[in-house]
Amino acid sequence: MPINITMPALSPTMEEGNLAKWNVKEGDTVSAGDVIAEIETDKATMEGESIDEGVVGKILVAEGSQGVKVNSVIAVLLEDGESVDDIGDVAAAAPTPAAEPKAEEAPKAEEPSKVEAAPSAAPAPAAAPAPAAPTNASGRVFASPLARRLAKEANIDVSALAGTGPKGRVVKRDIEKAIREGVPQAATAAAAPAVALSSGMADADVIAMYEEGTYDLVPNDGMRKVIAARLTEAKQTVPHFYLSLDCRLDDLLEARARINATAKKDENGRPEFKLSVNDFIMKAWAMALQQVPDANASWAGEHSLKHHHSDVAVAVSVPGGLFTPVVKKAELKSLREISAEVKDFAKRAKSKKLAPHEYQGGSTSVSNLGMFGITNFQAVINPPHGTILAIGTGEERVVVENGEVTVGNFMTVTLSCDHRVVDGVLGAQTLGVFKQLVETPVMMLA
Repeated sequence: MPINITMPALSPTMEEGNLAKWNVKEGDTVSAGDVIAEIETDKATMEGESIDEGVVGKILVAEGSQGVKVNSVIAVLLEDGESVDDIGDVAAAAPTPAAEPKAEEAPKAEEPSKVEAAPSAAPAPAAAPAPAAPTNASGRVFASPLARRLAKEANIDVSALAGTGPKGRVVKRDIEKAIREGVPQAATAAAAPAVALSSGMADADVIAMYEEGTYDLVPNDGMRKVIAARLTEAKQTVPHFYLSLDCRLDDLLEARARINATAKKDENGRPEFKLSVNDFIMKAWAMALQQVPDANASWAGEHSLKHHHSDVAVAVSVPGGLFTPVVKKAELKSLREISAEVKDFAKRAKSKKLAPHEYQGGSTSVSNLGMFGITNFQAVINPPHGTILAIGTGEERVVVENGEVTVGNFMTVTLSCDHRVVDGVLGAQTLGVFKQLVETPVMMLA
């Protein structure tokens, strides 16, 4: 039976993607693991791999198509003994949505991350619940060898998963989803309802308010639409409250200078590392959440998640939007390790080389606008995080200490909290521990 190759969901929030390039043509023979296409999401360019073998019978979505819906059929794979004449109704069972070709091909990442394309004998709508993995007469669950190995390593029961591979087979991406989101109690949950992106006014109504020729009409790309949806969701559904305090930086700046002075230099005179103030902030915030573990939480409706580790997302600005790559187990990493990881994330984010698992998840976030001279601001929580720490610029300020006027280096930090899981006192306690760590940086090295 011909196998439908569908547009895969490369992240839990992905609803559509762009088919940037086909690496195969009709009539080509492919094997499991062959890269057959490059798919662009709002935040990354991924390589789509075949998870089955056969002959490419028909390509249904042209190279360069945009806005291809998840689970839409993009191509059909023929098995041994089949011909193009066998495709017929199979391809028509899930019509490909129309997509306009791109005006010009977007730059491609040099080393895009790999994902599996999503073959499906009869793809269901994205919101429909999927059945449990099929079994044969002996009760053996259909799953690929790679999926079985990954499931065994992660101690996951493959029979509890809904397979998205050919004929419902459990494949690699199903195991990765289970590791990331947990094994579902029943069928796959329906897709989350879409969040309104506009203020309620239609595009035409907004445009009509301005005189023609006084503006440039710039289409919103996928990244900007996702950012708009998530921020709208956050402000409409997460009850924010804010706590601010000032941290003295003199000891931290001295410690940073002394540590950086120990860095060895390469043949070009460049130091092997250079810690930033933000590296100390990331470490201090991770440690503060470990000392006040109840604040390291996420709201999940009927449950609250109390995270074991401080997985700290850091906001990285890129053209057209931002990424929030996650430094996992930041409390266990040295300042140099955090520094190297953040620099690597920032470099790869700008060329869209981050893999989804590197910017999904996390338990909290840090957003630093201090380098732009911003004194203080209130950041919007990035669901499902329970907190986000906003960092202002470090500056000299005149203060009164013990009745005497002195000058010191200070920065203002503001903690945004999800009041459903972090109450005022709890947030204040966590921020107080953070302040103590920043003002006594030697405690981070203990």
